[in-house]
Amino acid sequence: MDSILDDVQIRVVGVLMEKEKTTPEYYPLTLNALTTACNQKSNRNPVVAFDEKTVVCALEGLRNKELVRQISGAEMRVTKYYHLCRETFEITDTQLAALTVLLLRGPQTLGEIRSRSQRLYQFSDLKEVERTLSELEQGPGGPFVSLLPRMPGFKESRYAHLLAGEPEDLEPAENAVVEVARLEVRAEHERIASLEREVASLKSELAVLRGELRDFRQQFE
Repeated sequence: MDSILDDVQIRVVGVLMEKEKTTPEYYPLTLNALTTACNQKSNRNPVVAFDEKTVVCALEGLRNKELVRQISGAEMRVTKYYHLCRETFEITDTQLAALTVLLLRGPQTLGEIRSRSQRLYQFSDLKEVERTLSELEQGPGGPFVSLLPRMPGFKESRYAHLLAGEPEDLEPAENAVVEVARLEVRAEHERIASLEREVASLKSELAVLRGELRDFRQQFE
C-alpha cells in the first residue's frame, strides 16, 4: 500500500466507508454529517473531537490520493463527499467491510471483526473472516492488513490495517487501559478547545453587533 494516511484521514475515510453501507439514504455525506460521524462515541476507537477545518484538510489529502471525491452543483445546497476505496484499492465489498472495522476500531480479533461488521456484511463464520483478511494481506495492491503478534494476557492474535503504515509496537496488556484513558483525555481537551474557540468567535461577533447597534442609535439622538 503506497499511500500512507494520517490518523485524521484514517477516521474520515473509514466513516465514509461505514456510512455508505449503514445509512445509504444520507450518503454521500455533507461536511457537517461527516464531522459528526467522525466524532461519534459509539463504534470508534479512539473517540475524537474534530472540527470541520480538520476534516476539510483531511478530505483534501484524501482527494489528492484519489480516495475521496466531492459532488456539488446548482441543484445541491451543499457539497457532499464519497469514498473511492473500492475502486482505488480494487477490493470487494466483503474486504471493504473488514477493513472498515479496522480503520474505525483499531486492531481486532477474528471474532471481533465478525461481530462488529454485521451492519456492513454478514460473515458466515470465522473462516470467511480469516479468508477475507488473507486476501487483504496478499491480494493485488496490498498488503492492506497485517496479523499482529499475540500480546501477553490475550488468547487470540489481532489484525491491524496498514493504511497508516506499519503499526507501532504495541504496549503490554497492563498498559492498555492507561492508553485508552490518555486518548479519552486528549479527545476531551480537543473538545473543550473547540468550544472555547467557538465561544470566542461568538463574543467577537456579539461585540461587532453591539457596536453597530450603538452607531445606529446615535443617528437618532
